Amino acid sequence: MVQYNPLQYLPTEEDLPDSDDTPVDNELQNLLPALLRAILSLLWAERMDWFFGVNMGVYYEVGKPAIVPDGFLSLGVPRRKTNQGRQRGRLSYVIWQEQVVPQLVIEIVSQTPGGEYDNKINKYAHIGVLYYVIYNPDYYRRDKHQSFEVYRLVNGSYVQQFGNPVWMPEVGLGIGCEQGTHDGWPQEWLYWYDENGNKFPAPENMIVQERQRAEQEQQRAEQEKQRAEQEQQRAEQEKQRADEAQQQLTDLIAKLQARGIDPNEL
Repeated sequence: MVQYNPLQYLPTEEDLPDSDDTPVDNELQNLLPALLRAILSLLWAERMDWFFGVNMGVYYEVGKPAIVPDGFLSLGVPRRKTNQGRQRGRLSYVIWQEQVVPQLVIEIVSQTPGGEYDNKINKYAHIGVLYYVIYNPDYYRRDKHQSFEVYRLVNGSYVQQFGNPVWMPEVGLGIGCEQGTHDGWPQEWLYWYDENGNKFPAPENMIVQERQRAEQEQQRAEQEKQRAEQEQQRAEQEKQRADEAQQQLTDLIAKLQARGIDPNEL
């Protein structure tokens, strides 16, 4: 008897568009989630059970169009997938294929309101996304909200979580915002944090820190070398003084002996 597999009759990511083809409002809508992904790539370099999507279509129900968050995090899925035997990565995120709902979704509010506080928040609650982050640094007054808001799904409804950063125990990360400079751009950015509120550094900051440590180590090595050279110079000077004193003693003994005086009898 042939076993029925309902998944084999459902569309796959090969059959579905990878996005909604809506252009982003500005480049920060790409840069902000891309920075979060870059930090995770450094922080979770050894882990292969997570995926962070940027402006990728998330298909949650057959026959409905994808919703396209600015960023989303799924735990418990392969970090990389093959398509048709090639390492092409995901074309989109299809929940009925992945069997995992993203635990975290991030929306960055643009000049044109995108339903972040009504349509999308209801949709993400329906899908079952555990944490929903809305970042709105430019239009929060217009929208009568805070610039950074985090919601947690409780009994099917979102409850706002207060603080900056906000710790998410189910994810094992905190998320927040603060001033920083990336790609030569000083402004407020989104970051990951540990349970104690310590920010995880971005790769470029790690490079700067490693370069500074290397320079400090080099400076210490040069100082140690200078100290060693100074010690060697002092040792050579001490030896020279000792040799000169020995030579003076030898000359004195020779002079005494030349006068018929035995130094041992003095």
